[in-house]
Order: sequence, then C-alpha cells, then structure tokens
Amino acid sequence: MGDQIQFIVEKLNQEPFRKNYNLISFDSLESLQLLQLLSDVLKEIDPKHAVDIREELPEQTAKRMLNLLGILKYKPPETVSDLSAFRQGLVTGSKAVIHPVLHWLLQRTNELRTRAYLARFLVKVEVPAEFLQDDTVADFNKQYEELMEAFKNLHKEHEQLKISGLSTAEIRRDISAMEEEKDQLVKRVERLKKRVETVQNHQRMLEIARQLRLEKEREESLAQQKQEQKSQLFHAEQRLQRAQVQLKEMQHVVADSKPESLMKKLEEEINFNSYLVTEKIPRELESKKTSVYFLQKVVAEPAMTQADLTALESQVDEVNAQMNQLIEKRMIIYEPADNKFSMYRQQASIISRKKEAKAEELQAAKEEMSSLEKQMEQKSSQAHELEGSEVLTEDEFKQYVNKLRSKNTFYKKKRREIAAVTAEYGILQRTEELLRQRHEAIQQQLQAIEEKKGISGYSYTQEELERVSAVKSEMDEVKGQTLDNMSEMVKKLNAMVAEKKASLAPVIKELRQLRQNCQELTQECDEKKMQYDSCVAGLETNRSALEQEVKGLLEECAQEESNYRYIHCMKRSLEIQLQRAKEEMKAYVSPEPQERRRAVREQYTRIILEQENLGKKLREKQKVVRESHGSNMKQMKMWQDFEQLMECKRDCFLRQQNQAAIGQIIQEGGKDRLVL
Repeated sequence: MGDQIQFIVEKLNQEPFRKNYNLISFDSLESLQLLQLLSDVLKEIDPKHAVDIREELPEQTAKRMLNLLGILKYKPPETVSDLSAFRQGLVTGSKAVIHPVLHWLLQRTNELRTRAYLARFLVKVEVPAEFLQDDTVADFNKQYEELMEAFKNLHKEHEQLKISGLSTAEIRRDISAMEEEKDQLVKRVERLKKRVETVQNHQRMLEIARQLRLEKEREESLAQQKQEQKSQLFHAEQRLQRAQVQLKEMQHVVADSKPESLMKKLEEEINFNSYLVTEKIPRELESKKTSVYFLQKVVAEPAMTQADLTALESQVDEVNAQMNQLIEKRMIIYEPADNKFSMYRQQASIISRKKEAKAEELQAAKEEMSSLEKQMEQKSSQAHELEGSEVLTEDEFKQYVNKLRSKNTFYKKKRREIAAVTAEYGILQRTEELLRQRHEAIQQQLQAIEEKKGISGYSYTQEELERVSAVKSEMDEVKGQTLDNMSEMVKKLNAMVAEKKASLAPVIKELRQLRQNCQELTQECDEKKMQYDSCVAGLETNRSALEQEVKGLLEECAQEESNYRYIHCMKRSLEIQLQRAKEEMKAYVSPEPQERRRAVREQYTRIILEQENLGKKLREKQKVVRESHGSNMKQMKMWQDFEQLMECKRDCFLRQQNQAAIGQIIQEGGKDRLVL
C-alpha cells in the first residue's frame, strides 16, 4: 500500500498535474479533496470531466465517474467485496476506493486517453427492436454502423502510419537529397552538352543515339510481349489439359451410367443444394448474427464484477424455473391433444438432426475433394514445368540411363574442346592487347596529324558513325527475326485453336442434349418447389401462432419480473428505514450518555432548547427596544435639530468672513488711489 501511495504522489507531482504533494500531505487529504483530485485525473483522460465537484451533486459525480470507469474497463480490487460498496465508497470519497483507482489510472494514462477518445465514437447506441421496424430508423442505424466501421479502419491506418516511422523530417531530407541529385544531373547534362557541341555533326549523332534508344525500348517491349504470350500459351495449355481431364471424366461417367442414374444424381444434388440454401445456411447465418449481436452488447457494457455475475445467474435460474412451470402448466392443459403428435414430433426431430449431420459430412467430403483436386492440379502443373509429367517404367529408365551415358561422353569431348579453345583464347587475348597498344599509339599519331592539319576529331566521328550504323543493322536483323518468330507462333496458335475446336465439336453436341435435359429437370424442380412452398406456408402459419403464444408468455414473464423487482426495491427501502429506526431506538434506550447524544431525538431536543433560549433572549431585547423607542426617537429628533442649528451657524460664520475679506480689499484699493 505504501508503494502504491508513493507511486501516486510521484505521478501527481509531475506534468501535467504538478500538485507538490508528499506522503503526509496526500494521506491527510479529505474525502472532497480526494474526489476533486480523481476528477482532475479523469479530466486528463477525457476533457469532458473538467468539473468542479462543489457545483455538482454527489449522485451526479458518482454516476459520471462510474460511467467513465466502465468505459475504461476498470475492475475494482478484490478487497472490495461488492459493487454497491464500491459505489458507496466512491460517493463518500473513501481512501480504500479512491487510491486503487488513482494508481490504476496513473499507470496507463496514455492508453486510457486513447480508449476514452475511441469510446466517444465506438460506444454503440442501443436502439430497441420495435423502433428498427421503421425503414427510416433502420437506414439511419445501418448508416451509423457503416460510419463506425469506417472510423475503425481510418484509426487503424492512422496508427499504422504513426508506427511506420515516416516523419516529416525524413521526408524533407529525402526531398533535399533528391533536389541535390537533380541539380547534379542538370550540371552533368550541361557539361555533356558543352562537350558535344565541339564535335562536328553532333545533332545528327544525337538523333542517331535517340533512335537507338527508341529501338532498344521497342526491343524490350517486344521481349515483354513475347514473354506474356508465352505465359498465356502456358495457361491456355493448362486450361486445355483441365478441360481434357473433365471431358474424360464426363465421358467415363456417361459411358458407365444410364439416364436414370444421371437424373437421380442430379436430383440428389438439387435436393442437397436446396436444403443448404433454404434451411442450413439461413439457420447458421441467424445463429451467427445473434451471437455477434450478443457479443457486441457484452463488449459495449462496462466491466462486471463477480457479484454482478452471481446476480445475473440467479436471475437466469429464476426465469428458467418460471419458464419450466409455465411449460408444465401448458402441457397439463394441452396434454390430450398433444399426445397424438408427440411421437411424430420426436421422430421428426431425430430425422432433422440426422439430416443435418449427414449434410455436414457431405459438405466436409466435398470440401476435402475440392482441396485434393486443387493439390492434384498443382502437382500436375509442377510436373509439367519440370518436364516429368509421368512415372518412368523400367525400359524407359534404361533408355534414360543410356541417354545419360551418351551425353556424358559428349560432355567430356566438349570439355576437352573448351579447354583447347580457352588456351587459344588466352593467346588471342594477349595478341588483342598488343594490337590495342599499337592501335592507341597509331591513334595518338593520327590525332597529332589531324591537329596539325586543323581537322581534329574526324577519325573519331567516322568511327562512331560506322559503329552506330553497324548496331542499327544488327537491330534490324534482330527485329526481323523477332517478327518472323512471332508470326510463326501466331500461326501455330491458330492451328492449335482450330484443332481444339474440331475436337470439342462432339462434346458441344452432347452438352446441348444435356442442357435440354437440364431444362426439363429444372421445370420439374420448379413444380416440386411450388409444392414445397405451399407446405412451408402451412407450417409457417402454425409457427407464427406458436410464436405469438411464446411472445405473450414472455411478456407476462417480463411483467412478473418487473413486479418482482419493484417489490424487491420497496422491501429494501423499508428494511433501510427499519434499520434506521432500530438504531435510533437502541441509541435512545442506551444508558450511556454518549450513545444517547447520538440519537436523533436527543439532537433535535437539544436544538429545540437552544432555539427556545435564543427566542427568549430576542423577545427580551425586543421588549427593551419597545420601551425606549419613544425617548430614543425624541433624542434623535433633538440631535437632528442641533445638527441643523450648527450647520446654520457655520454658514453664517463663513458668510461673515467672506464679507470682511471683501471690505478689507476695497479699503486697500482706496488707499492705493489716494497715494497715486
């Protein structure tokens, strides 16, 4: 516990809280301060919780914090036995409840901030099923779910981009590096242009080089087209092989079977496929949808404790018991009519279960057969690539060994020839090196003579032109050969296609007959389906009646459950009031004075006495004030008159002083005139 408090204090003293707590000051916080501190920590996770709890009711504070803790999937510690005790401790600000919550929140603040942000958009709003019957509401709900899925995908992409490590600084460095490379390339191109401008006929040489580049690109595109056509030919051969295998299988099936067996086989396939489409797959789809719905509902709910689980289990047991009682009552009421059909219902349920099991076995066998067919096709394609599509017999193996021996002798002979050619190649290479040295010396002499004559670069230009013309002639020959090969290949492909068409003509005729038979079978299947639909409609009416009955029973069960819950709540409130009354009676009857002081009656009695004493004092004071009111009023009137008299004297005195000062000034002015 001490380590937990120390961790909380360290985290609260850091950014962004900066509380400057120590262990003593933190431990001495009151319940209201602890709740405000918890609200501040929740504010860092979700800004909507920036609330002063003094301006909020305790129930609202507890509800707000519990909602957020449920979204964050907080589980109370094992020391808290009941969820109601946890809620009560959260309302009262108990340290045993607040400290573990703070420790859990401060341990994973960043993770919880992300979870709270996502909860704003991913906590699904539950719409009742009766409202979803409206098309507009259903469309809005579907649009809401699609937007939620789009938000999930965008958030995943955002997280992947954050994890990938592509920062703007790296991108800017790459851009600056590419700009530098671009500048270097531009400078190199300018230098090459300046060097080429000094050569004679440089425009013509550039044009020839451009044509050479275009021809090379064309050669590459032709080679790519050739490779694509080879791959298409290979795939066409594979499809042809598969078609031949299927044709052989169909011929074998047709040869070994009769029209009745084919019809029976087709009917079995149609019945199996119709069973899958109408019964098995919709039932599985409905079960998957219900399971997904319940899973989403469980995920959206807050974390549950063991007490909640036990309460739910007890409720489920009670509801099951009530349902069993209702079923027994119904069986007792409808027993004579149901005895006739019970045996047939049991047989039908057994047959349906066997049918489902056999359908699953058949589906698994078909999937296994398809996987084996795919493996067989892969093995055949690999064998075709390795040119060993069949297993060799003994005679063929002997021929293969003799062929290898002859190839071995031929290989040894060619190896001796290669050794002789290699020796001759060394001699020729040395001769070539000597001739190259002589050629370089002669070339230097030729350049010196050209410089003397004033025609420098003539020989080099002529050699380049000859080399380019030779390369062009070689390219023309290669192109001609490539076009010839392509035309021959196209002819072969056309011939092969014509042969395949001719070989497939009888198969197409047989296929037409089979198609006609299929149309007849389809008509018969439609008739059977109409009969089946009529039967299904009758069963559907019976099912709807049973559903209405079950729905009524469920509504009755829900009503009884709501009544039970109401009575249980009333009982709980009455128990609480009774407990309070017992405690009050115990405290009032107790001989100890401290216990009696705690009683509400004693407290109210003490307050009443205090108020009565205070009332007596106030009444005495009021009596004194009433008795002295007249004399006090007269005295106040005399003081007011005295104040007015003094103000009049002050005004007269000020007026007299002003008149004396004016007369003195007039006398001084007359004396000055006499002097002048």
